[in-house]
Amino acid sequence: MRLLQMVLFFVSLLFSAQETPSDTAQVTVSGRLNSAQAMAAPYVIMISSDGYRYDYSQKYQATHLLQFSSEGVRAKAMYPSFPSITFPNHWSLVTGLYPAHHGLIDNYFYDYKRQAWYKMSSKANAEDGSWYGGMPLWSLAESQGMLSASMQWVGSASDAGNYRPTYYYHYHEKFSPEDKVQKVVSWLKLPERVRPHFITLYFPEVDAAGHHFGPDTPQTEQAVTSIDNAIGNLVKQVRALGLKNVNYIFVSDHGMIKVHTEKPLEIPEMLLDKNRFDIYNSQTLLRVVVKNPAELKSVYHDLKKNKTHQYQVKLVKRMPGKLHFGEKDDRYQRLGQILLIPEAPEIFLEKGKKTSEGKHGYNPNTTPEMKATFYAWGPAFKSHQTIPAFQNVNVYPLVAEILGLHITQGIDGNIRVLQKTLKK
Repeated sequence: MRLLQMVLFFVSLLFSAQETPSDTAQVTVSGRLNSAQAMAAPYVIMISSDGYRYDYSQKYQATHLLQFSSEGVRAKAMYPSFPSITFPNHWSLVTGLYPAHHGLIDNYFYDYKRQAWYKMSSKANAEDGSWYGGMPLWSLAESQGMLSASMQWVGSASDAGNYRPTYYYHYHEKFSPEDKVQKVVSWLKLPERVRPHFITLYFPEVDAAGHHFGPDTPQTEQAVTSIDNAIGNLVKQVRALGLKNVNYIFVSDHGMIKVHTEKPLEIPEMLLDKNRFDIYNSQTLLRVVVKNPAELKSVYHDLKKNKTHQYQVKLVKRMPGKLHFGEKDDRYQRLGQILLIPEAPEIFLEKGKKTSEGKHGYNPNTTPEMKATFYAWGPAFKSHQTIPAFQNVNVYPLVAEILGLHITQGIDGNIRVLQKTLKK
């Protein structure tokens, strides 16, 4: 007991900065300790570089990531869930559920049951676990006696799944990639009883560059190099700690494509009637809510009749099953009834609105530029293995398997997809 008190005192001193009223301060949930079983478990550091397209490492010669993935496991690509958007896919990665199953269907959406908006830029939304379905990996770990930590992963500051990570940060963009690396290393320097075994780490830089400048630019290349160097430094510093069985999983949420910004698609004029329709335009996907259900059939036919070859008109109830974004999948009733789906690289843009050079959100099955990245290396993984592309919901059971966690809720992912990447 005396030793335990000393450990907790050490942690309180180490992270006393959390008491500073600043959005950059770490938040620590007090009173948690690893179980004996957790202390004997491996470590998993799961890293996401937002918008890191499946071919960026080769395209921009990301030296460290190419080396690590060559030594371990490299997927030819990873398919993001549809739509290939940031918040839905980061939540799919840590819950093993498709967006229509976990409810986070877009970065911005309206919930008619709650009569409220979800906006990724709203701290109140982002940290309210009632918006998020599924059991995130850090909650799964914490519920089974294993401490976790998160550096700004989507939803990690919320109470989704009833457990926040033991160590986490509110989202901000004041940390550099190297700052984040040092935070992760500091977690792994903690005493065993309070050291996290599951860590998530998020980098937004590559996505930001791809949006602002496009995927085929020096700025995006520079962002890729920056993240590659940060990960190289992370691995170097963690190795110096002498910890056994540290495993790394590097993923992204989606890819990026340069879009047609000079002549965007016009939203059909009939849909601008706010008395009849609500429309939600992410530019690469336009969702339509028909306020009078009796009009749905006629509206659909009118849209089909007047559409151009540059986009598709789909009833939500007739969406292809493999996208898991149809009426039968809509567990939270947030999708609407009609989808207008541009053919890449076209976008829908309201008059007077601005857009960016690069976009994502398209169907990854038909737009290769949407495909994401998956690399894994460490003692748990086989060496020098290249695997076919797979759906991102399968990362969840892989992490649970490595950490020895029992999956307690139904998921869409299946360990059989990635079991072959593991040594045991």
